[in-house]
Amino acid sequence: MLRPKVPTMPQPTGHLTRPAAVVEPTAVMHHTPEPLAPVTAPARPTVQLSAGGVVALIGGGTAVVLVVGAVLVVGAVLVSMLLAVTITGASVAICALVIRSLVNTEHKRR
Repeated sequence: MLRPKVPTMPQPTGHLTRPAAVVEPTAVMHHTPEPLAPVTAPARPTVQLSAGGVVALIGGGTAVVLVVGAVLVVGAVLVSMLLAVTITGASVAICALVIRSLVNTEHKRR
């Protein structure tokens, strides 16, 4: 069958050396680093909910859950109706083929 070919590495012929580059000395400058300022966390705004805000939040969450639930139920009902129509159509088509076959065999016998 198919066998992969593994590439072979050619053997090195010798060591390659680069010519030495001329290095010029550079001036070294020393400086003292400035002390770092302490890092503080940015101030975050606080959220304060009143009793009415909590009730509104709970009511809004409940409404969202109900709406999503209703959409899921309506979607499930629509999908099941589509499946029912499809299955009914397929069974009617099969019945039509069977009846047609029976009628044709009756005509051929006469």
